Amino acid sequence: MKVTLGIGCDRGTPVETIERAALEALAAVGADAADVVAVASIDLKADEVGLLALARQRGWPIRFHTPAELAAVPVPNPSETVRKHTGTPSVSEAASLLAAGADASHLLVEKHKVRGADGRHATVSIAKMSQRISE
Repeated sequence: MKVTLGIGCDRGTPVETIERAALEALAAVGADAADVVAVASIDLKADEVGLLALARQRGWPIRFHTPAELAAVPVPNPSETVRKHTGTPSVSEAASLLAAGADASHLLVEKHKVRGADGRHATVSIAKMSQRISE
């Protein structure tokens, strides 16, 4: 199964917290790190050390999307809190769907949230790759 991860996180979230969130979400749908074809997030996280480290360590390509691109994606769990901080009602769900070239029917994990020991949060959504992209 080919999947994409959409990842949102607090500023300064350690790679260990983000990785734990990703691996737990993958395990929940019977997937593993080898099934990941791309990671995506909001362009505000293009310099997020933990997120970049995870993608580099795992060899996952990473893509960043503008708030406007993310906001244009219909998602099942929009958040006004996320919109207030980022300009879009969804980061993880919308980013995973954009990376997969798919609609919300392809979401395998809507929002898997993990709070690290330091109190910082990571949220991971997983989308199954669209057939038109994966072929």
